[in-house]
Amino acid sequence: MNWLLVAVGAAVGAPLRYLTDRAVQLRHDSVFPWGTFTVNACGSLVLGLLAGASVSSQTYALLGTGLCGAVTTYSTFSYETLRLAERGWKFLAAANVAASLLVGLGSVFLGVELAGGLTG
Repeated sequence: MNWLLVAVGAAVGAPLRYLTDRAVQLRHDSVFPWGTFTVNACGSLVLGLLAGASVSSQTYALLGTGLCGAVTTYSTFSYETLRLAERGWKFLAAANVAASLLVGLGSVFLGVELAGGLTG
């Protein structure tokens, strides 16, 4: 049954990632991959909230593995970083790696803390 929950979460998460990425990127006249950066930060925050709230395994399968797994994207982050470096924007490539790591980890820790504060 958990595999079905993961599939349903992913079926919602993948289009949500694509639409969010496009909406964010259209608002920035920049080569920096703001869309991917945003979906990864938001997905990390939601994952932290779920972990901090100690949700059921079914809820985690649906939202954590399925939704967050499809919303966040390591492969696109890696590809976009490579493209920045190949095009000569080495500083932006390094900034993308550093900022994504710091914001991703910060978001998941923030989510855990927020959930802990809300659930007591």
